[in-house]
Amino acid sequence: MRSSPENTVKQSSIYRQDTVQSYLMLAPMLIGFALFTIYPMVWLIRWSWFNYDGISPPSFAGFDNYVRAFTRDSHYWDSLVNTFIIVIAKFVLEIPLALFLAVVLNSGKKINSFFRTVFFSPTIVSTAIVGIVFFLMFEPFLGSVNQLLKAFHLTETNINWFGNKWLADLVIVIASVWKGFGVNMIFFIMGLQNIPQEIYECADIDGVNKWTRFTKITLPLLAPTGKVIMMLFIVNSIKMSDLVLVLTNGQPGGSTEVVMSYTFKYFFSYGAADSISQYGYSSALAVITAIILTVVVGLYMRLTRNVGNYY
Repeated sequence: MRSSPENTVKQSSIYRQDTVQSYLMLAPMLIGFALFTIYPMVWLIRWSWFNYDGISPPSFAGFDNYVRAFTRDSHYWDSLVNTFIIVIAKFVLEIPLALFLAVVLNSGKKINSFFRTVFFSPTIVSTAIVGIVFFLMFEPFLGSVNQLLKAFHLTETNINWFGNKWLADLVIVIASVWKGFGVNMIFFIMGLQNIPQEIYECADIDGVNKWTRFTKITLPLLAPTGKVIMMLFIVNSIKMSDLVLVLTNGQPGGSTEVVMSYTFKYFFSYGAADSISQYGYSSALAVITAIILTVVVGLYMRLTRNVGNYY
């Protein structure tokens, strides 16, 4: 049965109205994305080709800022290496902890709801507050960690947690895991709740034990959710800067600097980077970091492209 010309015109009018309404609803988000994401990116790429300190007139530098980063600034690459060390250490601790707690708390019991709230609460605490609290906890002379270690006779002298690169990195990792595992736990719980319960019921009928259920059912069906969680984890961990600035400020001797805090200091003439802002050079560092992050995420997406496709 063919539709009449009147119905066709009416349907076309309704489609156009829906299209216009959709674009109007998306407009605020698109405008915000253009103003606060696209424009800053273009601005950053533009200034990476100039020498500019915010006071003197800018001068075109060409590739000089990039050549400086690749040939004369070993501290940048040290901060990049330290960033990946922290990311790997965080991954080893945070993701298994979040998954374990998600599996344990994945039920409708009220007590589980209470513990979900408790474990998620560090996520909403300001990063600056977290950095200050952990600095006071690990303070070499009056910090509660050293006091507890001495009380249990695990050490006789105070440990200078911020006087050694690896100890300071350890404090950064612990503080970052404490703040971040809660949100990953919630993501894992959401993924677990999307798994059909009928599959577990069939496994129970077949007498499958808990470990086999977890490795053969839960993990494969949770893989698509885990893929997204891991991508967000990688991006957010590499972009970490505020916690390091508050907790160690790159000390001792800049050895705990991460790539974003190092770039931040050149942009805002903060800390030991320089006495004058170097907008051009810091923009070049930001562009290089963005390219590295894009490559890392691209490789991750490439390696995990088939994750979850068989379940």
